[in-house]
Amino acid sequence: MAKYSQDSKIGDLLKDPQCVAILEEFLPGLASSPRIKMVSALKLKKMADFKEAKLSKEKLAEMDAKLQALGD
Repeated sequence: MAKYSQDSKIGDLLKDPQCVAILEEFLPGLASSPRIKMVSALKLKKMADFKEAKLSKEKLAEMDAKLQALGD
């Protein structure tokens, strides 16, 4: 099982620099956003439900694949 995925909490992803790089690739500025504490307890796939995230299902799937590949 992969260490990281779309089921990971944002706060957990932010603890790993490789995950931060992936998050920033798809969601520029997320890691440095003053609002990050509000979503840190959410799973990545839940945050994608918010229209403000501007994260399509396709992009979420691409992020998920990259996150899961980190555990390989």
